[in-house]
Amino acid sequence: MDGYVTRRLWLDRDPQALKDWQALMQAAKLSDQERVDYTIGIYDGARLAATGSLDGKILKCLVVCAAYQSENLLTQVVMALLERLDQEGLTNRFVYTKPKNLPYFKALGFRLLAQTEALLFMEQGFPSFQDYLSYLAQHKVDRSQNGAIVMNANPFTLGHRYLVEQALSACDHLYIFVVSEDRSYFSAQDRFKMVQAGVADLANVTVLPSRDYMVSQATFPSYFLKERADLAVAQVQAELDAQVFKQFIAPSLEIAIRFVGEEPLSPVTQVYNQALAHAFGQDLDLKIIPRLEKDGQVISATRVRAAIQAGKLADWVNLVPQSTYHYIQSQDLLGQDAQREKVE
Repeated sequence: MDGYVTRRLWLDRDPQALKDWQALMQAAKLSDQERVDYTIGIYDGARLAATGSLDGKILKCLVVCAAYQSENLLTQVVMALLERLDQEGLTNRFVYTKPKNLPYFKALGFRLLAQTEALLFMEQGFPSFQDYLSYLAQHKVDRSQNGAIVMNANPFTLGHRYLVEQALSACDHLYIFVVSEDRSYFSAQDRFKMVQAGVADLANVTVLPSRDYMVSQATFPSYFLKERADLAVAQVQAELDAQVFKQFIAPSLEIAIRFVGEEPLSPVTQVYNQALAHAFGQDLDLKIIPRLEKDGQVISATRVRAAIQAGKLADWVNLVPQSTYHYIQSQDLLGQDAQREKVE
């Protein structure tokens, strides 16, 4: 490594570092709009030869300049990022990479979780995917026809309640997975509790966290970009997320049907529904439920949040169950920062 210097790139503060990084990303035909919170670079003099980033505990944007492919710089980048995660106490980490990189990351101790023609989803450390599957097994309910819904519930609305009721009419037991990623207006903890309260009166329902394995920054980061997402990228990521559900989540709980809401408003969610249908094929049933409407408009969490942020109680209180209204009031959540990431 003589002559090379490794340093942190402050992309939000250093214009030259940002320019160097963007040039390397573009040369590798990767998006320079990726969400990252920690980036390193290896320089050969003034030239950026290699780079890698972290988004939480996800390794991403791993690029080595073509002129340095024989210098083993990728290993240096990856090891530096893993050391950073060790320092932060993050013992479970993921990498989203191209299929050709499978042998390389397996040699570093990463385990393959799922793959498509375009992507690999790999994991290293603990708690692991197997730990999560063991957790799910502890909540398994033996029924002849099990269904599932994955929802963000930001917040839990009458539309979500309607989707749950429609699903229950078509299955014997329903698992509701609440998105665990904290990238929403309401926290993961609050959303989980709102869902629990919203279905507490219903029999044959189990509410579970999705952890890192369904609609997460690891499996489907484009979901959290919504209207800013590149739909072609979202399609690839959605297919991976769908494969994880089909190959592992559904078999672990003997889920036969996945229920989703019809999506007239969000192109990214439309892409997701299409990817689920394609991935499931004849192996799993996908039922798309028309959205509940009120006053000629679909009831959506986006509509509720907009009214909350505008301070218009009358515009949202009739769009949510009493359980959601009481939870928001009791936890004093009406003062949430309006600039937080807005996700359906």
